[in-house]
Amino acid sequence: MSIKQNQTILIIEDSPEDYEATVRAFRKAGLANSINRCENGEEALDYLYRRGAYADPIKSPRPGIILLDLNMPGLDGRDLLKAIKNDPLLKKIPVVVLTTSSDERDIEKCYEEGANSYINKPVDLNGLMVAIQRLRDYWFEIVILPKDEK
Repeated sequence: MSIKQNQTILIIEDSPEDYEATVRAFRKAGLANSINRCENGEEALDYLYRRGAYADPIKSPRPGIILLDLNMPGLDGRDLLKAIKNDPLLKKIPVVVLTTSSDERDIEKCYEEGANSYINKPVDLNGLMVAIQRLRDYWFEIVILPKDEK
């Protein structure tokens, strides 16, 4: 089973411009999934554990996939990835690192910590559109995932 259209995409991104560009690229790629955003790692943990402002499950549906930026203030993407993949309740959620970092140490560390994919965020909108289309083709059409656990 691949990611279904009724599953939420969670984007963890501190840049409003990058978030908006990613959402536009998803819409252009034909994805109708709902998209939620967290601006930093702490907020993402609140979302995933349904704490604080996200205590209501309607405001925090379990994501079918997480797109994660690495460089954020506070709890950064590297530490958040580690927290997600070390939690038995969260570790099956696919995490795609979508970042500007092409540092080999980041790539190596993210895969060591359980990232499902690592994508360099293209610097221009056309490049982002192509990357998101390929991401859609793979995660939403081709890949087979384990049954969703609530």
